Amino acid sequence: MPKPTPRDARDPFFSVIADSPVIADFRPRDRHRRPPGPYRRLLATPGARAVTAGNLLARLPMGMFSVSAVVMIAATRGSYALAGAVTATGLAATALVGPWTARLVDRHGQAKVAVPATLCAVLGSLALVLCVRTGAPDWTLLAAYAATATTPNTGGMARARWAHLLRGDAGALHTANSFEQAADELCFMLGPLLAALLCTALFPEAGTLTGVALLLSGVLLLATQRATEPPARARPPVARGPLRAPGMPPLLAVCLAMGAVFGAMEVVTLAFADARGHRAAAGAVLALQAAGSCAAGLLFGAVRPAGSPAGRLPWCVAAMAGLMTLPLLAASLGGGLPLLALSLLAAGTATAPTMITTMTLVQRRTPEGRLTEGMTLAVTALLGGIACGSAAGGWTTEHLSPTAGYGTPATAAAVALLLTLRGVGDGPRA
Repeated sequence: MPKPTPRDARDPFFSVIADSPVIADFRPRDRHRRPPGPYRRLLATPGARAVTAGNLLARLPMGMFSVSAVVMIAATRGSYALAGAVTATGLAATALVGPWTARLVDRHGQAKVAVPATLCAVLGSLALVLCVRTGAPDWTLLAAYAATATTPNTGGMARARWAHLLRGDAGALHTANSFEQAADELCFMLGPLLAALLCTALFPEAGTLTGVALLLSGVLLLATQRATEPPARARPPVARGPLRAPGMPPLLAVCLAMGAVFGAMEVVTLAFADARGHRAAAGAVLALQAAGSCAAGLLFGAVRPAGSPAGRLPWCVAAMAGLMTLPLLAASLGGGLPLLALSLLAAGTATAPTMITTMTLVQRRTPEGRLTEGMTLAVTALLGGIACGSAAGGWTTEHLSPTAGYGTPATAAAVALLLTLRGVGDGPRA
């Protein structure tokens, strides 16, 4: 005799009462369930979680290496001048080598180029540690750190993957770009703090060695995700490179000016905190600026802004220029680090929306098949601006005062606004 199939209490119940069929459905209703948010939908894309994990692992060391090198060299050689020269050499080498590495990535694929390029950079970092430990001549430190310039632009690689996965969906791509910018801010907020903690709590080389391990692990994990990798283009469909694409030169000039804002703000804040006897707190104060930017980036990505990116960018840069006067005002009022920290938190809220809009324009104006190269050119312009801003902020602080030094990032933001108003809307693809 067949046994009756057990019924789940949540299954519909069927019966007959007074010759009338009755069906009672006790299953839970989903009427009030909220639809998933944009970031949840983004991470639900097949392969997105693995790409994000590898990208974050590889990107965190970008905020660690320079701080780790400065602390390591200053602690063992007793020279901040040498430490600064080494990091400046690495920055200059990255500006030269980075775009070429990105071009190879676009032509031959991320996995084929990023892994050997990362191995070369890892060997450069290990050589730097070895030279510092063995007391090698100063020029060997410069050469070793210059070899790390082959580090691939993992942020550009991740954005290229999103563009490949989300092609045709402008809303989802806006969310992805916002997510990537928030990740940038998070890594540049946590990276220096982690590097300083490792180098001081353990040993001077700990920050560099940890960064090497994270970078290699992240790139290897990213390289294994072949399903999300954009196709290689050995022969780009257009001969014109990103640098000569319509609308790109003025956009890169804006990136240069915005980089000057970031570089000047970092140096001036360090000097301001040091002048008031709170140098150790400077990192936490700068982290608040990155925290404000990270929060604003996530919020910006959760909404669908109106208008075109070219139309939004002047407004974003104008907001950034206006908020960058707050640190100058806070320093002039003599409120100390607490007031300065609040002003930096507020100023940071304009950074991520501006950068997201800028990178969206870079994506749209970069020729097809050369996105990583175009993104790397933007990053190179930012790095060049950071170097110029650091030099200008340091000169102003030393020859005038740390308070007057906050006029440097405010001036750089004003220049960025003028450049934006002058020619950033020229690109036909915006």
